[in-house]
Amino acid sequence: MLGRSMSAIATNITAVRARIEAASARVGRDPMAVRLIGASAAFKGVSVEQIGEAMDAGLLDFGENRVQEAETHIEALGERAAEATWHLIGHLQTNKAKDALDCFDILQTVDSVRLAQQLSRRATKPTRILLEVNVAGETSKFGFAPPEVAEAVAAIRGLPNIDLAGLMTVAPQVDDPEQVRPYFRQLRALADTHGLTELSMGMTDDFEVAIEEGATMVRVGRAIFGARPS
Repeated sequence: MLGRSMSAIATNITAVRARIEAASARVGRDPMAVRLIGASAAFKGVSVEQIGEAMDAGLLDFGENRVQEAETHIEALGERAAEATWHLIGHLQTNKAKDALDCFDILQTVDSVRLAQQLSRRATKPTRILLEVNVAGETSKFGFAPPEVAEAVAAIRGLPNIDLAGLMTVAPQVDDPEQVRPYFRQLRALADTHGLTELSMGMTDDFEVAIEEGATMVRVGRAIFGARPS
C-alpha cells in the first residue's frame, strides 16, 4: 500500500508540474519562475514517508501550517530535512516567533507589524518573509487589509534581519476558479506598487489562475498528496 501511495505522489507531482507549464505558457511566462510548494500540512494525514517520496520525485519545497508539525517532520527526516526549503503557510502567534525561526526558511504569513518586529528581535540571521494580505476581506482569515499594506511595508522594510520579499494570500473557496482571479490580480498590483517580487497565491483548486496572474509560489496539497482523509 505504501508503495502505491508513494508512486502516486510522484505521478501527481509530474501532473502538477505539467499544469504549471501549461498555465505559464498561456501567458508567456517561464515555468521555472514558479516555485511549487507541497502543502504537506494542508490537512492531517500526510506522513513523513510521503514527504520523503515527494523529495525523491524532486520536490524540495514544503509548506507547514504549524510550528509543531514542522518540528515533527523535520526531526523525523533527520539530515535529509536540510535538503528542503521549509515554508510556514499557517498563522503564527508572536509567542511562537523563536520556534518558527528555528524551523522555517521562509515565513509566508506575517500578518502584523508587531509580529515582524518580534521576528526581527529574535532572528540571528536574515529571515525571508512575506506579508499575508486578506484581499477578499474574509472575517475568518488573517492578514493585512489591502489599504494597510503600504504602511506595513514602510514599517517592516527597515527592520534588522528581515528580508521582506513579497505578499501572500489565501483566496476564498469558490466553485469556479475564475471567480478569484480579481483577488490574485489585486495582490499582484499591490506587490508591483511596493517593488515586491514574490507572490504566493494559488492552491490545488486555483493555482493555474494564480500563475496566469503572476504567482511565483503556489501551495499545492491535495493535488500532490491525495484527497483529505475521511
